[in-house]
Order: sequence, then structure tokens, then C-alpha cells
Amino acid sequence: MADYDLAIIGGGLNGVSLARDAAGRGLRVILIEQGDLGGAASSATSRLVHGDLAALERRSFLRVRNALAERDVWLSIAPHVVRPTRFAVPAHANERPQWQLRAGLWLYDRLASHNRLPAATTLDVTHHPVGDALKRPIGTAFEYSDCVVDDSRLVVLTALDAAERGAAIRTGARCVRADRDRIWRLAIIDRGHRRIVTSRALANATGAWSVSTAETVLRQPAPRVTARQVSQIVVPRLFDADAVYVFQNSDGRLIFAQPYERDFTLIGTVAHGFKGDPAVVAMPAADVAYLCKAATRYFRSDIQPADVVRTVSGANMMLLRGTDGERLETVMSLDAGRAKAPLLTMCGGDVTTARRRAEQAVSGLAKFYPMSPRWTAKAPLPGGDFAWERFEDLIDDARERWRFLSEAEARRLTGAYGTRLAEILGDANSRADLGAAFGPQLTEAEVRYLMTREWARFPEDVLWRRTKLGLTLPAAERDALAAFMATATGDRGILLAREGDGDSPARAVELQSIGG
Repeated sequence: MADYDLAIIGGGLNGVSLARDAAGRGLRVILIEQGDLGGAASSATSRLVHGDLAALERRSFLRVRNALAERDVWLSIAPHVVRPTRFAVPAHANERPQWQLRAGLWLYDRLASHNRLPAATTLDVTHHPVGDALKRPIGTAFEYSDCVVDDSRLVVLTALDAAERGAAIRTGARCVRADRDRIWRLAIIDRGHRRIVTSRALANATGAWSVSTAETVLRQPAPRVTARQVSQIVVPRLFDADAVYVFQNSDGRLIFAQPYERDFTLIGTVAHGFKGDPAVVAMPAADVAYLCKAATRYFRSDIQPADVVRTVSGANMMLLRGTDGERLETVMSLDAGRAKAPLLTMCGGDVTTARRRAEQAVSGLAKFYPMSPRWTAKAPLPGGDFAWERFEDLIDDARERWRFLSEAEARRLTGAYGTRLAEILGDANSRADLGAAFGPQLTEAEVRYLMTREWARFPEDVLWRRTKLGLTLPAAERDALAAFMATATGDRGILLAREGDGDSPARAVELQSIGG
């Protein structure tokens, strides 16, 4: 008998979504990730959970409708990390006519089956806060509702839910060989130790590593895919409005500018083909200049590459199908035959539809062994067991219970942990009760929780994926964090794997300093 029913290689959003779905259906699951959860493209998304206006323009109405339905699911099961936001589309004289924008957003609202979010409206931005940061003579904007998400937190919470339902999550573990017969036999290097595990089915969810994994580890035919790089820039805060701007660029693309960690603005995305090592995905200077120019076309501020604080880039795969090389966003295939253990391949796709993709993929395995019905659309992620309309109430409750929290601290912590915040703060009556401090917000209590419950191994796991506090944490505090984590685990190698080391074992997204 095999050790597991499903082994998953890859701990990005696709991999952890498969693990959560399968574990909740009663399957024995193991997930193997060589670095950190969400360490690659899953932490470099557009951070949007939406129906995709660009798809609406291509008349992909069913796709938009399905995505909007998934948006509502995420808002229901993860209301702490998926937040409703108003999106503003300034009307530019040289771009799409106003009647087209108005009609498109009217249809967008109608395609949402159970839309509890405010409908699209027309704004006179000369007398509205949305217009304060915009150039004149822009006088009109169209506002609609969608959601933003903390993508890397979503990955970790999905993995946490999978683990609580019985899945084994192994980070810092690498599958070096997989032999296929009636079952899969996997050789894994886990924390320097070699072990063998067996599984009735295997999922290749390694993202940009899908081809190399298929060829060198699985020794199976590789999917016909092409790599695509997606990049964004982070600049100091450009506007005070609590909204996401959607800019129509002169080449027809839509550029998003959204609030990012209170003091910054995230601008993106730009995408193109990618060749090279997916563990080191650097943003070209031309892409930085492109996004700066696109944003400057609308904002009063003159945004230059020297203003860029960070760049965020990731690479993923898209499927090539047919002789014309048609590109599709998602790779999802199931290979199984007589006397051959099933092989599931899944990579690509956006954040919005990740849960549904995993649900469909796991359902495809039902012919091989029994499992319980689909369930993930109704079950909240850890900390998400509250109505999204009560998010502000939770912040007030946190400040009432832990009076030493500032409004900014309470908002960050509630947005990350939801109703599970008490597992970190406990009965603390003062900041001193939370142990050592690493900068103004990060405490020993939170770091210990992230290490013991959420698989954080290196400082960058804490500073860039579990939180985004690396944007403002001074170098001395980062060193103190590294020393604390090394002492807590007895692993002095952590001191050598701080943020900025390009060969860090957990590093897969290039977070590159531009402006010093």
C-alpha cells in the first residue's frame, strides 16, 4: 500500500490549492516544496481578485462570469486577505470613448451572479478625492467594485488549512527522482536527509519549473509550454484615495496602481516572454521605464525609475496548443493509463480561479479512488470565519482587547490573521509581553508563530511573504531577526540566507532594489 494517495511537487498557489482540496476530501496528501511556500510567481501576482475587464473586452463573457463568481467565493471564505475595493478608470480623451467604458462596466456588474458589492458609477473627479492625484484635464472617471488580495498570505493560509485537514507540508524539501509504475516512488532530500515515499498519484505543480521537473525528475514527456514573466514596481505613495486606479495605456493595455502597505503604491503589470533561470527573475530597465511612463501619463507626480523602491517579478508557464502556437493561461492535464499511476500537471492561471482549478483537477482523480464531494467553496480559510462586512469591527475589537496596538498595527494584523489573532497576542497587556521587537511592528510572538505554524524558515519568509515589513525594516533590525531565528532553530545557516542573498534557498521572486 502506498504511503499517500496524492503527492504534490510545488508549493505555489496551485500546489497548495490541490493539497487543500484533496485533503479535505479524505485523501492522504503530501506536498513537497524545495523553497518557501509561494516563493515564486505566486508572490508576484497583480494582487487582484477580479473578473478581468480585458477578458470582457475580448468578449470572453463566460470566463468573466466564472471569475466574478470565484471573486465572491474568495470574499466569503477569506475576508481578511481578500478585501473589496473601488476601482477608478479615468476617462482619457485619446483612449476608449466614455460610452464604451460605461457600457462595459454595466455589463460587468450584470455578469456577477450574486453581486453584493456597490455597482459601477460615474465620477466627476474635479470634485472627488479620486481626482486629487490626477492630471487635468481629466474630469471624469468610472468607478466599479472588485477585490484586492495579499497573494503570498493566501498561499500560506491555504497550506495551513490543508495541513489542519491532514496534509503533510514539507518545505525545504526537494524531490530528486520519481519512478512511475502502478504507484509513484519518490526520492526526497528533506533537510539534508534522503527518504523514499510512495504515492498512488503525483501532481507536478512546479510552475516555471514544470518542464525541467518533467524531464529530469519525472522523466516523462514535458508539456508544450512557454514561460512568461510578469513584473511590477513599488514606489512611494502617490495618492490618498482608498481606491485602485485602472489606467488605459496608449498601447491598449490596462495598468493598475493600487495602495500598497500604507506608505507605498504598487504599479503593474507588464508581461512578456521569459528565458533563463526562474529562480532569478529580474525586471529589465525597459519594463521599469514603461510602467513609470504609463503612470506619469495620468498622475500629477512625475514618476521616474529612480523613484522605484522595489521591483517584483515572477515567471510562470502558459500552454502551447495547436500548430499555430496558441497561448492559453492555464496548463491542466491528467495522464493515466493501464498499469500507470496517474500524473497530474497544473501550472499557470490567475489567483482568482485557483480554487476552482484545484477543485476540477482533484475531481478528475475520482475515477481512481473514492473521495467525498466538492467542499472548498463553503469552508473559510484559517482566520476567515467572519463576514467580510465585519472586517472594520474586527479591527475595533482588536484595539479594544489589546489597547497597546495602534490603528495601523491592528489593521495589518487583522488583515493577516483574521479571527486567529489571539493565537499570537494571547493575553498580552503590553508590547513588552510579546517579547523582543524587530522594528516598530514585528514582535517575537509573531515571528515564533510564523516559524512554528506557518513554515517560515528564513528572515525573507517573514519579511516578504508572511508580511511585507521588509519594505521599511532597517538593516540592523533584519540582522537581529536573522540572529533570533538562527538561535530559535539552532540553524546558523539562517544568518547566511538573509534577504538580498541571491542564492538563498528560499529565494525565487526577485525583489530588487532600484533607487538605493
